[in-house]
Amino acid sequence: MLKLYFAPGTCALASHIALEEAGAAYTTERLDFKANQQNSPEYLAINPKGRVPSLVTDRGVLTETPAMLAFIAQSFPQANLAPLDDAFAFARAQAFNSYLCSTVHVAHAHKMRGARWATEESSFADMKRKVPQTVGACFALIERDMLKGPWVMGEQYTICDPYLYTIAGWLEGDGVDLATLPKVADHRKRMSERPAVRKVLAEEQG
Repeated sequence: MLKLYFAPGTCALASHIALEEAGAAYTTERLDFKANQQNSPEYLAINPKGRVPSLVTDRGVLTETPAMLAFIAQSFPQANLAPLDDAFAFARAQAFNSYLCSTVHVAHAHKMRGARWATEESSFADMKRKVPQTVGACFALIERDMLKGPWVMGEQYTICDPYLYTIAGWLEGDGVDLATLPKVADHRKRMSERPAVRKVLAEEQG
């Protein structure tokens, strides 16, 4: 059985939703970031990066959201969470998720994780001030060129959708006006109505 380590309010939500959508047999374990559980010896033995999500499988531990989402889609093909029979279309889905991981999430992280890139307090403040602009620019690109509608890849719901939903949930906190992103706002509403999403949110927020 699969086991997902997560913390509420993190990008682990995307993999949690995907597991539920896939109909996977899985368990979860919540980490308390306020108690610094992610850096406990017990958790570092599972994921030396000290971050979530981590997915324990019968072949070892997977980390990084794009990899985990691809694994879920490929492990449960009957759920039709990715265009697995079309190499180009699957690569397009991977490209979207990679952009969320390597660019959008990193832009967001400058709000609270400035110590990853600088040491001066003034630098942290400058990074934080920049977040509405950088995250806003990322989502303007997604709105204009990447979100096909009604789902990210078009008519088919895929592993891209829970990931976009997760990161779009941070927009207000990042100072980005959702009213300027009508397609993203509509996508977020569609996602919030899915039974799997409601079930996972109830668990994570409970």
